Amino acid sequence: MSVEFRELECFVVLSEELHFTRTAARLYTSQARVSQLLRQLEDRIGARLFERSSRRVRLTPQGELFLAEVRPAFTTLTGAVDRAKARARGIEGVLRIGFVGTPYGTLLDLVGDFRARHPQARADLVEMPLSDPFGPVLRGEIDAAFVTLPVGDPTLRTGPVIAADPLVLGVSTRHAFARRAHVDAEELADCVFVEIAGPAPAPWRELQSPTVTPGGRPIPRGPGAGTLQEVLSLIAGDHGVLLFCAQFAGYNGRPDVAFLPVTGLTESAVTLTWRRGEETTLLRAFVAASRRQIVPA
Repeated sequence: MSVEFRELECFVVLSEELHFTRTAARLYTSQARVSQLLRQLEDRIGARLFERSSRRVRLTPQGELFLAEVRPAFTTLTGAVDRAKARARGIEGVLRIGFVGTPYGTLLDLVGDFRARHPQARADLVEMPLSDPFGPVLRGEIDAAFVTLPVGDPTLRTGPVIAADPLVLGVSTRHAFARRAHVDAEELADCVFVEIAGPAPAPWRELQSPTVTPGGRPIPRGPGAGTLQEVLSLIAGDHGVLLFCAQFAGYNGRPDVAFLPVTGLTESAVTLTWRRGEETTLLRAFVAASRRQIVPA
């Protein structure tokens, strides 16, 4: 019996989400239909592709092998369908997408994927200040933005996590930690942190410029800064330190700043955010591209 496209689509999406509810939401169907499609595919193949319980969903070894073989062909096929739909719908125009600091590899890959699928459309990247990562979106100056979680504003929607990286500590090469291989999160209390200026929300600033360690030790405050270049200049002058995602550090090396891995902290996660209720056809196409960059669970 031939395999149906909807069954393969269900299998690939479930392998990304590893969650039946989220898979059903992405496919605009019910959890029962997801289970039915998966059962039909497993019956056709004659093997279990997922191990599922009330607490966990994961690929079986057979599922891992099948995914490795199916995903390239599925991506090619869906890409061809997407491009045909775009031509039929006339997806064109310009999106303004904000970023803070540096639009590093993962984000540039997303933009490249969008441009390849929609050659009549354009996604222009717009730099935003560190001190105001949500304001340009809220004010309508841009259509969407790459931002680091958390996003606490109820008027904004978010897509999936498209990049997740360990946090590293940026210090002057004259700093006492500069020659260390790594630092522990509790040792951040021995540093003076650059204060990120507002109006960025306090919970968001806390990720890069924490006020306490995970164990509750207070972290001293240093000078304030509103842009990442100001931050890097303060760090280079040995006036303070700040946390960065590892990809940012890789793209912003300079001889007077050292970046050290930090143990004991959660990863930095980047998502796409946009104004709730203002999704255009063009923006929905870009959000779909962001889902193709989704970080595996």
